[in-house]
Amino acid sequence: MAQAIPYLGFDGTCAEAMRLYEGVLGLGATLEMMLRGADTPMAPEMPPDEANRIVHARLRFDDGSYIFAGDAPACMPYDGIKGITITMTYPTVAEAQRVFEALAEGGTVTMAFAPAFYAKGAGMLVDRFGTPWAINGEVTM
Repeated sequence: MAQAIPYLGFDGTCAEAMRLYEGVLGLGATLEMMLRGADTPMAPEMPPDEANRIVHARLRFDDGSYIFAGDAPACMPYDGIKGITITMTYPTVAEAQRVFEALAEGGTVTMAFAPAFYAKGAGMLVDRFGTPWAINGEVTM
């Protein structure tokens, strides 16, 4: 079965971001993998500043969907997450608002959480790690 899976890139904050996402996104989010550079066969050749960077992280949801992530190599310029928004849809407005507020802490709200023409509750933000999110509750169309 083919699957589209977003892969988020971070600049040394992948572990912290993925632990937050596991704790707040709900929908059965489980962090299945968090692989550091030091835990790979490449570790002996790796510069010391790469050892604790995340090579691959995998967050799984109950419906079988995923979010993958990793840290950019320390030696490469990091330009942030651009051109993508992760959209999460929840069965209730209350759950969507809870997730929205948790992700908004330390981030930037770009569209306040409120009723929208397509959902009973919706909002957009960029979290403190630079990930853009669209959070919807009770989608109506």
